[in-house]
Amino acid sequence: MTDREPSLDPLVDPAAMRKQYRAQGLDEKDLAAHPMDQFSRWFEDAARAAVRGSLYEPNAMVVATADPAGRPSSRTVLMKQYDTDGFVFYTNYDSRKARELAGNPYISLLFPWHPIARQVIVTGVARRTDRDETAAYFRTRPHGSQLGAWASAQSSVITSRDELDDAYAALGVRHPEGEPVPVPPQWGGFRIAPQTVEFWQGRENRMHDRLRYVARPDGAWDVERLSP
Repeated sequence: MTDREPSLDPLVDPAAMRKQYRAQGLDEKDLAAHPMDQFSRWFEDAARAAVRGSLYEPNAMVVATADPAGRPSSRTVLMKQYDTDGFVFYTNYDSRKARELAGNPYISLLFPWHPIARQVIVTGVARRTDRDETAAYFRTRPHGSQLGAWASAQSSVITSRDELDDAYAALGVRHPEGEPVPVPPQWGGFRIAPQTVEFWQGRENRMHDRLRYVARPDGAWDVERLSP
């Protein structure tokens, strides 16, 4: 950025960008009793929007973690499973996010479904999936993605793209298409047990609906409405 005056062109001026949300509202009486059941309803809507071509990768979520000093970091990953126990994604355990979760298991997830004026915001605790669950998922990945899990020392500094491509090519020779690829020992999943799950529905004039499930010690959930 420079010290020049900001552009007045509304196409590139963030202050001039406006979107009026005209979606149907979200009412407490319409919510499922459990947040993961409500998530399932909304995820199905997002998946249908993706089929229509109006939303890209509905299982993409922003994952936020923090290091021991409290400095946050975030990145987009793909959610690969959800059930009553929470959300699952897979990564290299030597990556920045995995190293931060090893020291601080508290995590936040954000599903940014902007084309349908919805967001889901989750806070919770992450724990590693067991190796059997990890292996079962790894076997469903395309062959190229299996090789990629071995080739990439995720989050580490590399000298060039050629270094990465050479490592991938060597793995392709060692594990040709059609032959099983072992699960990398440094690769696996995290399951996020939610403590809060907020469902954000865009409304006109920024008067959005925000309903948040909050876990109780007895396993039940309270629902509270947040001001937009």
